[in-house]
Amino acid sequence: MKRDSFAHLSLGPRLLADIGGTSASFALETAPNQIEAIWVTDCAAYPTLGAALVAYLSQPATVAAGGYQARFAGIAIANPIDGDWVTMTNHHWSFSIEAVCSQFSLKSLVVVNDFKALASALPYLEPEHKHQVGGGIIRHGATVGLVGADAGLGVSGLVPAGDRWIAIDSEGGHATFAPMNEREIDILRYARRYHEHVSSERLVSGIGLVLAYRALCERARVAPQDLNTAEIMERGLRRLDPVCEETLMTFCEMLGTVAGNVALTLGAKGGIYIGGRTVLKMSEFFERSGFRARFEQKGRFSDYLANIPTYIIIEKYPALIGMSAMLSEA
Repeated sequence: MKRDSFAHLSLGPRLLADIGGTSASFALETAPNQIEAIWVTDCAAYPTLGAALVAYLSQPATVAAGGYQARFAGIAIANPIDGDWVTMTNHHWSFSIEAVCSQFSLKSLVVVNDFKALASALPYLEPEHKHQVGGGIIRHGATVGLVGADAGLGVSGLVPAGDRWIAIDSEGGHATFAPMNEREIDILRYARRYHEHVSSERLVSGIGLVLAYRALCERARVAPQDLNTAEIMERGLRRLDPVCEETLMTFCEMLGTVAGNVALTLGAKGGIYIGGRTVLKMSEFFERSGFRARFEQKGRFSDYLANIPTYIIIEKYPALIGMSAMLSEA
């Protein structure tokens, strides 16, 4: 992974982590432009963050890269950060930042929302790390927006500030879901049986696929099967189940609504980036879906949005790049 403008690492390797609701990625930054010993695991395999870190530091590649010498660390986590105690929204891990520092003899541990870290990576992505969907041209020096569906739904952005960027710390995925047609109104009615507040994340996310699938089964008057997110995606992408396929199509369109809202809210003429593994797993389907048409479907502001480009992030570990950039700034 290449970055050209990060400060020289003179204090030993730095420990990096990207922790989502279902999986976590760990790595070491051993020199400028060099992230290695990447290890990915299921969060459910470990009772605590500390246990997962111990397992990572015991990996042969981590030991060989000097992982136990790391005294500076950065964690990007799918959660709002407010103070020392962190409790994950979509997983059972909770921890004290100060206690983790003490357990692993760290001099500094920076913990940020994962989409703030992902936003920080955007200036360092190479052309081959992103793929444009639809038209539009970047306005250089303009605000950039970020939306991403993984287990949950993340929102962030970058605001230009002279010769640097400021990443937005946002929980925009929990904004209220906005249906755009009768099908989505029916999905909302179904979701309200189970949730008093139906956020965009309840439906436009990996975990949201299951709820949307069940709603669409009821709408089609067919009995829902006991399918998880991966099974819905597989059946939809392989066209084995019409309701699963409709679920994926609806997901892409609803994500287009969210992305368009973020573009308008931020004035993101620098482009909208789509992150997260959910879209990456269906990239070809996504490109021919109704995402871009829905993104631009904003009435009087359709022309405004038509000029804003949208990109899928295809770099495998972008949040690690962003976390490294944030550590360099810190």
